[in-house]
Amino acid sequence: KCPVYFAPAMDLDMYKHPSTKNNFETLKSFGNFMIPAGTGELASGLSGEGRMAEPEEIFQFLEDHLSAFLPLKGKQIMITAGPTYEAIDPVRFIGNHSSGKMGYEIARAAANLGAKVILISGPTHLQISEDHIHLIKVVSAQEMYDAAMAHFEKADVVIAAAAVADYKPETIADQKIKKADETLTIRLTKTQDILRSLGERKRQQKLIGFALETNNELENARAKLQKKNLDFVVLNSLQDKGAGFQNDTNKVSFVFQDEVKSFGLKPKSEVAVDILNEIINLFDE
Repeated sequence: KCPVYFAPAMDLDMYKHPSTKNNFETLKSFGNFMIPAGTGELASGLSGEGRMAEPEEIFQFLEDHLSAFLPLKGKQIMITAGPTYEAIDPVRFIGNHSSGKMGYEIARAAANLGAKVILISGPTHLQISEDHIHLIKVVSAQEMYDAAMAHFEKADVVIAAAAVADYKPETIADQKIKKADETLTIRLTKTQDILRSLGERKRQQKLIGFALETNNELENARAKLQKKNLDFVVLNSLQDKGAGFQNDTNKVSFVFQDEVKSFGLKPKSEVAVDILNEIINLFDE
């Protein structure tokens, strides 16, 4: 049964009458919710209580009241999104094709479900301005690592949707590298593994990782699940048409220790809701 709200509107004498007050109490005793009437000029020319609440006031009352019933109310969710760029010189970098769309859709859906969201985003053209979303912009894997570590302790859930560089140049050239030789060798060194570090620090948090694979998809996802102490992995494959980077759709599977839940191709906004519903189920267990 959906909640029922009523916003009374009547003249002052009727509003003040004891039988009307009793009717209000009867309606509320059935589990309905009363939106208080306002005070002001009435249809009869009198001024006083009985004026229907303004539409903006009704909307705000409903939003405030219904938010208490949202399944992620009171939860703080940290989400990483987008690519990272690892500088080679002042002009060039090593990066990837991640658009950040999946992470941003998860952030929006989480906020709509009542969560306070910390969105740590690599470089992207995407914009987000919803209430309850705190956007932190970073560029490199190290910057994303530092931001994730700084906010992890207060998070109830971490969803690592970013495509973080595994390697970065060992040194960054001070000046633009000129085209001189036929070949160019750049020595790379590993970046800090954000997800593994979070898994090692994990206490009560729910930790969800992403795996974009090109082969041995399930095997690689299960290895990531165990190695990084995750609650589940969102697996998608570049072999699936319409999935992966840049697309507005995705086709994913949720990989757990003892089961796999697979979904068809969907808009990323719907995939985001599927992911969050699965997280809500984890809290209900």
